[in-house]
Amino acid sequence: MKFKLRQLEAFRAVAETGSMTRAAQKLEISQPAVSRLLSDFSNSVGFDLFQRRQGILEPTSDSRYLLAEVTRIIDNLEHLEDLRRDLTERTVGHIRIACLPGFATSHLPGVLVKFLKDRPGVTVSLEPDRPERILEWIIGEQYDCGLTDGFSGHPATISQDLFIRSVCILPEGHSLSDKEFITPSDLSNERLIHTRRDSWFFQELSRAFGSNNVEINSLVEVRQFTTACIMVKDGLGASVVSALDADAFRSSGILIKPFKPRVFHRLSIIQPASGPSSPVVLDFIDTFRESLEPYISKDTKL
Repeated sequence: MKFKLRQLEAFRAVAETGSMTRAAQKLEISQPAVSRLLSDFSNSVGFDLFQRRQGILEPTSDSRYLLAEVTRIIDNLEHLEDLRRDLTERTVGHIRIACLPGFATSHLPGVLVKFLKDRPGVTVSLEPDRPERILEWIIGEQYDCGLTDGFSGHPATISQDLFIRSVCILPEGHSLSDKEFITPSDLSNERLIHTRRDSWFFQELSRAFGSNNVEINSLVEVRQFTTACIMVKDGLGASVVSALDADAFRSSGILIKPFKPRVFHRLSIIQPASGPSSPVVLDFIDTFRESLEPYISKDTKL
């Protein structure tokens, strides 16, 4: 047994108005069209839908039970249409984001404020953790996207890499402040604050120093660039960090200098490979990527 939505709408409209004429006006169709829809619907269900009492069409005892279910169906379809429109306009949805701890406290909050400002129906879960844990979450489809580094690929994920320029940061008033750019040779006598030795970035930095026959003079090994920026700001050593993190401390008084040869911080945006992401997730990824455009290098050759 198949019912048409227009039949259900005509049935409810007549039940609400008590009149074929007023129902036709409400549905913006002709009265004969309403009559035909009701006749077809009555034939389908196998009983009379209305009885006339004092000139008003009233639902029969059987159709009163049917009316409640028809109303629920139409309301649900209207809700579905509202949801479809909101999804099309990217105004509702929930995004689950896993990210590096540094992002959760520096760059990402500002991105989310901008993103959510015009999307009052969108909510976000943000969970910071180490790269290994982020990968586990994405593989297990516990999060919609992960913002990580040092990612080497996995068959259960899809990813895109962003190569962020690096810079040298120095305490204010440092003896190298007049140099246009900083090289490994310039840092040969400087105590360095650097990322973990097992990180992709440190390996790239080590190659850059090695190519200039300079050994890294290690002072402090940190997990986050933000930590290095804070230490340099307070006068402890020098560091080579991503331009994105350094820029957040520009007004604090640290010196920011280009670093040569070029070294890149490779960020990866990863998603579960099991199926397409929702439009609102894809919009967030686009917004995040756009926020990094001033720091992304188009040429990743050293």
